[in-house]
Amino acid sequence: MIPRTVFNTEHEQFRDTVRKFLENEAVPHHAQWEKEGQVDRALWNKAGEMGFLCPQVPEAYGGLELDFGYNAIIDEEISRLGLTGIGWGLHSDIAVPYIANYGSEEQKQKYLPKCISGEIVTAIAMTEPGTGSDLQNVRTTAIRDGDHYVLNGSKTFITNGQHAELVIVVAKTNPDEGASGVSLLLVDTSLPGFKKGTNLEKIGMKAQDTSELFFDDVRVPAEDLLGGEGQGFIYLMQELPQERLGVAIGAIANAEAGLQWTIDYVRERKAFGRPIASFQNTQFKLAELSSELTALRVFVDRCLELHYEKKLDVPTAAKAKLLATDFQCKLLDECVQLHGGYGYMWEYPIARAWADARVQRIYAGTNEIMKLIIGRDLVKN
Repeated sequence: MIPRTVFNTEHEQFRDTVRKFLENEAVPHHAQWEKEGQVDRALWNKAGEMGFLCPQVPEAYGGLELDFGYNAIIDEEISRLGLTGIGWGLHSDIAVPYIANYGSEEQKQKYLPKCISGEIVTAIAMTEPGTGSDLQNVRTTAIRDGDHYVLNGSKTFITNGQHAELVIVVAKTNPDEGASGVSLLLVDTSLPGFKKGTNLEKIGMKAQDTSELFFDDVRVPAEDLLGGEGQGFIYLMQELPQERLGVAIGAIANAEAGLQWTIDYVRERKAFGRPIASFQNTQFKLAELSSELTALRVFVDRCLELHYEKKLDVPTAAKAKLLATDFQCKLLDECVQLHGGYGYMWEYPIARAWADARVQRIYAGTNEIMKLIIGRDLVKN
């Protein structure tokens, strides 16, 4: 592979620490967590002690105030080891930045230190049963009543849904408006009327607590409005490039791992008296996958560099998410094929990776939505 220049020596030292931690604290337990449908809650507190949660948050709130490269390294190592149950990326890359970027000083002081320590696990509740990617037409409402908002509705497919103590809820504070009626609320999951529903049983990502959430006249203090009323859709659009970059980063790291597992397998596995690796078809398949993977690694690393410089725009992030996740699924499917029947056995990491990866083309905006974003940018005046 081409040497990477997007990380410096300090980044790589941090990577070693993250990898060792995950190998000791997560890898031995992940199969059990898959059976239980969620990771051990204590893992979050251990991660907080190690400085693995929200590394970008300013020092004033207890953070390390590091660049996004440190988030990327955590995402890569989780993906490389197939630890799809760990929801740190949703917490650190997606949910907490809303508080850091749009929260009041009081909200930052109240929530950020506990998000960093692991005392608070966050989730962000966008998707509803009938809306999917159509965020401007969410049906969950938050109607002002004195010094509270009264929250009603439901959400589904919410990552960290069972563990979360704090949820950023996308709701309509003005149901008669479209995008301009959308606001974000910081909702304590212990409030009366808040209910965590089923921990959803999925095809893959079985150790990830993905849940339904229900709101029945939940009275949310008005001071827990995040940012300005009616500004929620704007905030969502501003933060989605980082979310999609994180998905692309994880996709490429997981694809690299899948390719290496497959190379190791075909070297050892024999058919017709010789290693599978000696067949021309095997070598050609691996050559094609490795070549495409190298090109995408360079592109995604460039996107990360642009993000360092605050120059990663919405269409470019959409391209990264589209290309990386489509290719991840393609590569893993080819690698399952090269494993033969064993590739379909859950005990093999390639099988779990194949099942886990399919959702990558759906969440953070479906890949069809990515094409719309890119296409509209191309033809705009």
